[in-house]
Amino acid sequence: MQDKRNFYINGAWVAPVEGTDLEVINPSTEEPCAVISLGGQADTDAAVAAAKAALEGWMYADPADRLAVVKRILEVYRSRSDDMALAISTEMGAPIDMARASQAGAGESHIRNFIAAFDKVEFIAPLGDHAPEDRIIKEAVGVCGLITPWNWPMNQVSLKVIPALLAGCTMVLKPSEIAPLSSILWSEILDEAGVPKGVYNMVNGDGPGVGTQLSVHADVDMISFTGSTRAGIAISKNAAETLKRVHLELGGKGANVIFADADEKAVRRGAMHCFNNTGQSCNAPTRMLVERSAYDRAVEIAAETAEATAVGLASETGRHIGPLVSAAQFDKVQDLIQKGIDEGARLVAGGPGRPEGFNRGYFVRPTVFADVNNDMTIAREEIFGPVLSIIPFEGEDEAIRIANDTVYGLTNYVQSQDGARRNRMARRLRAGMVEMNGKSRGAGSPFGGMKQSGNGREGGVWGIEDFLEVKAVSGWSNDHS
Repeated sequence: MQDKRNFYINGAWVAPVEGTDLEVINPSTEEPCAVISLGGQADTDAAVAAAKAALEGWMYADPADRLAVVKRILEVYRSRSDDMALAISTEMGAPIDMARASQAGAGESHIRNFIAAFDKVEFIAPLGDHAPEDRIIKEAVGVCGLITPWNWPMNQVSLKVIPALLAGCTMVLKPSEIAPLSSILWSEILDEAGVPKGVYNMVNGDGPGVGTQLSVHADVDMISFTGSTRAGIAISKNAAETLKRVHLELGGKGANVIFADADEKAVRRGAMHCFNNTGQSCNAPTRMLVERSAYDRAVEIAAETAEATAVGLASETGRHIGPLVSAAQFDKVQDLIQKGIDEGARLVAGGPGRPEGFNRGYFVRPTVFADVNNDMTIAREEIFGPVLSIIPFEGEDEAIRIANDTVYGLTNYVQSQDGARRNRMARRLRAGMVEMNGKSRGAGSPFGGMKQSGNGREGGVWGIEDFLEVKAVSGWSNDHS
């Protein structure tokens, strides 16, 4: 079993001052694969102090020097890509091929995209021709606490750490204690790339411990958090005491609106997207809204897709889904599947219990419910498992009403061959992102939501600017001597 108790603080691997041991569980086997430490107040304070001490030197460094460091991170990350995929697969159960292509791959693509976006950020710019002596300066927010989840570890870590570095911020990362191995490796990568000491720090811990300590810390200027809406609300309350900036990427209950004129692969594509990463994605299209005339056939296709979705060990190669991340997540998903049955939804695929052939591991059956109405628990709550709810609708207005009838507003989806209708839907859907006809958003597109899905945007220029303050200056001199 791996011993990963140390933290990365001020450019060195250090033993915890107030560490409490926690075993990391391999969700495919339910066996411990590593031991980490959950930090205490002294560990958090040491990391924040290191970040604060490093702030002035890093934020006023030449932006080109910060960019050069990030380019070195990209080189080292690529050299450790296989190690990263194995860490993610082991800690959170992503099948190894998916871990290589999508999970570890997300980190590399985000670093590349931020490097490309950096040229578009103007750190000093004129206000306008009407005010020749005015300048708008964008400068680092300051010391940032970055709190990341277990479901897409490198996706979320890279979406926070890299733009914070480019903006000139210093930081303390608290990764998920359930899936910390990838972030420990990430810290090794940043160390090898030569990030100046104190600029980047990592302390393992849980939400009530290190997470709360960062949220209330007087020397932390900003919290960037990805996770549950419940935790995001708690962090916002804690951060309010010091009026620090709070950036939240929270839950979702994505509606996938499928009209009768959608392409023939739309239903299958939507179901597969729902089941991807074992349903553990905040932007998963978990509510499939289908126009009534196409409804019965859509239910059949979704059920067939679920039955054809293989489930297997994370360590095995191939196209299959792995386990859920933890016993707690397994129990939650099982309870919600049962609640769907109890509340009268029609189970057409999957259901409670493990798939055939599994008596251990947090494996679940890809599940499809039909005849769901939007008042049922499975239509209201974020399940975070491979569970699809299918809801019929009569027309465009009803589709909009059902899709928007949720506290969430992260990603919605539209499938139709009618371009004018797609555009109308995109305008009326209350979500931070709308993807249509299976086309993914482009590189550098901002990721984020509205309502209880959070605030702020990650990715591209928007992701960097979220870590910048705006300073208005008058009387600027053009004399640079």
